[in-house]
Amino acid sequence: MSNKTYDTLKWIAQILLPALGTLYFALARIWNFPYAEEIVGTIAAIDTFLGVLLGISTAQYNKAIPAQDEEPEDGIGGVGEEE
Repeated sequence: MSNKTYDTLKWIAQILLPALGTLYFALARIWNFPYAEEIVGTIAAIDTFLGVLLGISTAQYNKAIPAQDEEPEDGIGGVGEEE
């Protein structure tokens, strides 16, 4: 997954879907829109699923890239470092 795709999906999961669910729920109460609980519940389920997928993606990414402060597995230090 590209960084742009990840950032877009993260924005959708953290900002757009919660805001959309809140907006529909509020307007449904005011204007008597149909199926308020069903629609908001569906949005919440989609948002949770997307959040889990992004969490898995982040864990895989972090696992694939070694921490910058770790020494390489071959035990060879960087240039100018003493062992």
